[in-house]
Amino acid sequence: MAKKKNDSIMDKIVSLCKRKGFIFQSSEIYGGITSCYDYGPLGIEMKKNIKDYWWHIMVRSRSDIEGLDAAILMHPRVWEASGHVSTFTDPLVDCKKCKNRFRADQIENRGVCPTCGGELTEERQFNLMFKTFMGPVENAASVVYLRPETAQGIYVNFLNVQQAMRQKIPFGIAQIGKAFRNEITPGNFTFRTREFEQMEMQFFVKPGTDEEWFEYWKEQRMKYYEHLGVDTSKLRFHQHAENELAHYAAAAFDIEYEFPFGTLELEGIHNRTDFDLSQHKEYSGKDQSYFDEATRERYIPYIIETSAGVDRTLLTCLIDAYEEEQLEKDTRVVLHLAPHIAPIKAGVFPLVKKDGMPEIAHKIVSDLQNHYLVFYDQGGAIGRRYRRMDEVGTPFGITVDTQTLEDQTVTIRERDSMGQVRVAMDKLREYLDEKLKYPE
Repeated sequence: MAKKKNDSIMDKIVSLCKRKGFIFQSSEIYGGITSCYDYGPLGIEMKKNIKDYWWHIMVRSRSDIEGLDAAILMHPRVWEASGHVSTFTDPLVDCKKCKNRFRADQIENRGVCPTCGGELTEERQFNLMFKTFMGPVENAASVVYLRPETAQGIYVNFLNVQQAMRQKIPFGIAQIGKAFRNEITPGNFTFRTREFEQMEMQFFVKPGTDEEWFEYWKEQRMKYYEHLGVDTSKLRFHQHAENELAHYAAAAFDIEYEFPFGTLELEGIHNRTDFDLSQHKEYSGKDQSYFDEATRERYIPYIIETSAGVDRTLLTCLIDAYEEEQLEKDTRVVLHLAPHIAPIKAGVFPLVKKDGMPEIAHKIVSDLQNHYLVFYDQGGAIGRRYRRMDEVGTPFGITVDTQTLEDQTVTIRERDSMGQVRVAMDKLREYLDEKLKYPE
């Protein structure tokens, strides 16, 4: 059985996402809105599964990380303290002829428009934060911003969480939430969008132990993508050179993935030193130091940050899982998604629409649907039904057949190998629990 990767994989992925209900263009009936997307029935299930697994390994399975859900709208002084008001900018140029806008640092010939060859304007700095107004009066005193990252909500709640949960350093605070950046040149489907969701964890450590914890979290975060089923040969670390480092970072590594459009960042891991808490101490006037009862020391903790995009992670998993398998008589399109993030866990099929098989299949759906998303399908040949499930990454197909009527067993067909086993109906839940459990 020969296997091949399609040359135009991004076109295939975009088409599959729309046809099968993963991702739609936002406001499509009005012509769409640039770089904004809606997640359909299968997309939101997969997105939730990715977030649930991240939350499981980062919060639920540990005693040293707490969860948080901070507000999107924050006091504008937060963004002054963080440096976003003054430094969160990209260099912008306009074409005098076609009126398109570009990031100046992404243009090979700085003076020439890459679209029409026209003359470009002088470079100017463009702040990426979305600005709005709070209250009925639109003036400078009512300006607020849509947060460009979730991290600052964690920093300003550092002492709230530490004291409420009686945590001792080292410990972390994790958050999943929306962020907004007015990107000049978004693109590559959901890789870079103006509205996105982040999974961030900030780990607070004693100064002097930061390098050790930095290496620890590099290792842990790489394991996460391995457990999502991502091809490890396409993952790599990229170390930020001194001229690449953000103003707050002592060290930074990106986990990069080999996308069809280039090897680019999947997640950032940063040693932010004590910059953030020190800044908030200065701008708020509130002490952000931690008192270590064991050593009788008081200090401002260093922070090791792990920052991943939910949307980018989901896109990575779709691209990595997509495959066209050339069989003897046809081509099978399959998403080899890790079972624990697949949107539909099992398809349930009566072999024929008679002899009580549909009734038995419906009972199986009823028994399983409180635990997993399962899908009932009785339309077409059984092979065609398997193919439909393969195309959306469903790991298992459960078929009610003539033997089921005799001994109450069903055929379970496995997506990747297409192998089949027989399992007693009353053991289905146990079988699926074992197959769908989180990787260790």
